[in-house]
Amino acid sequence: MMNAQALVSSPFHAHLANTNVHSRRPVVALRRRPLPTHQKLTTVYPMAPHATAAAAAIGGKVEKATDRFHVMDFHHVEFWCADAASAAARFSFGLGVPLAAQSDLSTGNTAHASRLLRARSGSLSFLFTAPYAPHVADSATTASLPSFSADAARRFTGTHGGLAVRAMAVRVADAAEAFVASVDAGARPAFAPTDLGHGFGFAEVELAGDSVLRFVSYPDGADVSFLPGFQDVASAGGAPDFGLTRFDHVDVNIPELAPVAANVAGFTGFHKFWEFTADDVCPEESGVNGVVIANNSENVLLSILEPVLGTKLRSHVETFLDHHGGPGIQHLAMTSHDILGALRKIRARSSMGGFELLPPPPASYYDGVRQRAGDVLSEEQIKECQELGVRVDRGYDDGVVLQVFTKPAGDRPTLLLEFIQRIGCMVKDENQQEYQRGGCGGFAKGNVSELIKDIEDNNNKTIDAPASQA
Repeated sequence: MMNAQALVSSPFHAHLANTNVHSRRPVVALRRRPLPTHQKLTTVYPMAPHATAAAAAIGGKVEKATDRFHVMDFHHVEFWCADAASAAARFSFGLGVPLAAQSDLSTGNTAHASRLLRARSGSLSFLFTAPYAPHVADSATTASLPSFSADAARRFTGTHGGLAVRAMAVRVADAAEAFVASVDAGARPAFAPTDLGHGFGFAEVELAGDSVLRFVSYPDGADVSFLPGFQDVASAGGAPDFGLTRFDHVDVNIPELAPVAANVAGFTGFHKFWEFTADDVCPEESGVNGVVIANNSENVLLSILEPVLGTKLRSHVETFLDHHGGPGIQHLAMTSHDILGALRKIRARSSMGGFELLPPPPASYYDGVRQRAGDVLSEEQIKECQELGVRVDRGYDDGVVLQVFTKPAGDRPTLLLEFIQRIGCMVKDENQQEYQRGGCGGFAKGNVSELIKDIEDNNNKTIDAPASQA
């Protein structure tokens, strides 16, 4: 834990200085389109082009590509849990993401049960995995996930609870190449590259605590929809899809920022996208320092946060570390083309086993929204944001960011879910196809400050004592 001055002089900043990469992209004007008052608030953002092509399409200076290997996009996030079927059912019901594939006893897998949820409207994919009984799973050689260990999964859930993220998976051009490049640059290996068949490559390195960064590679047009060993599942007719599309960013909480951020940025080559200190965004009673790093295309964003200790109140990061039992992945942010429509459906199921949103800010907050974004959002849309508790801010690139968090998703005050929509920053590629530039609106400072306060207010009202005193 460190103050702002110490953070600036940390090894992480030295690493960034040595890469000779700008921490902010060229600023481009927002090409606004009028939003109809009585229609959905929509955004279009297909997968961004890779490497320098993305910067070239912006029309600004092409910055040096820094990724050590080609990172295309998020692929999936995997939870290790006590019961995969029940966890998947809750997420499917609460978020409107249908069951897409499975690997379990019915497919010949006696090591673990896995359920995959995948959005119809995008690439968003959740994988839930649980071990079978020890006398069955411990000697099994039929796991569809080659890195799976039943013993490790039991220890994981014993330490971190029945709902915690084990793996953040990204699609890369070559899993073996990504693994070798990462380890050569300081990553700690978790699982060596392996060929899954059908052109699929698979490897893992350590990320933070017990969580791993997973590399998945496969050719375009692969004849397997997720991973070999998984059987596709035809969702029942009318299975919901609330319009969540993909992961926007993943958030990691750790005790000390500088060494972890320097290590992860160093072995991935990701550049600094944004950073903040407690003085920038936190309530006076608590404190958090953080940095966001990104791949070349800025469609894979990883935020890394540390707590500032010795404050009057514990920050949400300190609360996470206490109750999670150490470092790990704290929240998952999901995008939507129509966040207001998606949130209405999510809220309708919150009291029936879904996920509860944080309380809305006071009505006076939305007077500021009218000033910041009244030229992009209609009055009706601002009122909808107020009703649903959506925070609205504007980034340095003139992009508008809409965000809201859930309350903790499980028994422990650890895992949070975030829903986000980015508006603006529309650019064209070399084929004149329009897409939204990665990370549009950035991590708008006003939103971050308000959301941290929302989360910590909820924690302070619901957590009576530190875990060590429970």
